[in-house]
Amino acid sequence: MRGGRGKLRDIGLLLGALSLIVWPTGAARAQTATSTADMIEKLAVEAESDVDLAALRQQAADRIKARADAQPQKRPPIAPQLTKLPQIRFDVVFDQDSSLIRPASYQTIGSIADALTDPKTRPYRYLIVDHVESAGRRDHNLILSQRRAESIRDVLVNTFKVAPKRLQALGLGEEQLQDVNRPASPANARVQIIVIGKFETAEPAKPATPAAAPKGAAKKKNR
Repeated sequence: MRGGRGKLRDIGLLLGALSLIVWPTGAARAQTATSTADMIEKLAVEAESDVDLAALRQQAADRIKARADAQPQKRPPIAPQLTKLPQIRFDVVFDQDSSLIRPASYQTIGSIADALTDPKTRPYRYLIVDHVESAGRRDHNLILSQRRAESIRDVLVNTFKVAPKRLQALGLGEEQLQDVNRPASPANARVQIIVIGKFETAEPAKPATPAAAPKGAAKKKNR
């Protein structure tokens, strides 16, 4: 008979596997568990994005402040260009109204870290995008979402040692709902890892050293 500690470990692994979901970017949203190999295949893809994160954050804040698009169902995506880039989508469980990640989600984030540190994905940069369902105040949800995206980035960097220069974080709150027809659905509380470009690791080339003048050249010039 297996001990209680072994059973608890199995339960933790099962919870981590169930929380890792890949969501297609199209209309179909069938839940399918994914392996590290599957993630690597989806994320080791060259893509370039000129997305301005500071501008997006400001645009979202301004839209909320102006009380534009008050009805979630009629709210256009704040960053539709992100949906066209290579990515995976997954679940991370946080404490209620908090950016504190629940222990059960560390298995999921660890699997993502394994994919991001694979030799095939190391040449690329990634954007972590957090979303929340439409509930409560929009301005609060935007701030909470940004903090949650940063929490995921912090765990990837500090716990799983992913290079910090390869990761950026963006919280979109409820400004880009994943299921527009059901704004309050938990399906809208999703996280994306998006490929946004190459990660340049090479040092800049040093300027060439001027060739030394031949011996005796100075003497000839002064004659």
